[in-house]
Amino acid sequence: MKRILFFVLIIGMSINGYAQDEFNTKFKPIPAKNKNLKIKREVPPKPDLPKIIPPIVLKPVPIDIFENINLYKKEENSKGIFYRKNQNLGTFKTVSITSKILYRDAAFVDGDKIKVYVNNKVIQPEVLLEGQFKGFEIQLEKGSNRIDFEALNEGFAAPNTAQFQVFDDKGILISASTWNLGTGYKATIILVKE
Repeated sequence: MKRILFFVLIIGMSINGYAQDEFNTKFKPIPAKNKNLKIKREVPPKPDLPKIIPPIVLKPVPIDIFENINLYKKEENSKGIFYRKNQNLGTFKTVSITSKILYRDAAFVDGDKIKVYVNNKVIQPEVLLEGQFKGFEIQLEKGSNRIDFEALNEGFAAPNTAQFQVFDDKGILISASTWNLGTGYKATIILVKE
């Protein structure tokens, strides 16, 4: 038994010795076929991304926006209550043909309702604000396009709160903001189509 074990050990060492050929000093790497071949590293082309142009914000005269008392409720002088007034959400220039307006309840979904006007015409008589964005698309007229959101109620928790987003026809964000309105007051955004 000892002889068989010794014989197996000797054979195993001799096979292992032949397997370690890389320690041989006669080792030569395989040469390349074409020694003058240079590797070209090409720079990938830059993707053609559309330029994002920030919207141009115009400074409106606050007196002019809410001067018509037939269209806008007069502010209340209630101490400590700042939401009982009309809100100007800004004036923005655009060259788009259409605009998409999305809105949702910005705080607790508590039954806030709004009425939506475009250029003093009612386009959505009663909208219940929910947690998900919903909205509409309008065809912009040349010049000034006034969008009013009137608070029909204040839900269970005052005031009427909402978050809105306005996009152009390419899907680029023109404006995003929130409003806090008392019942009967309006938040107004103006889009000026050039």
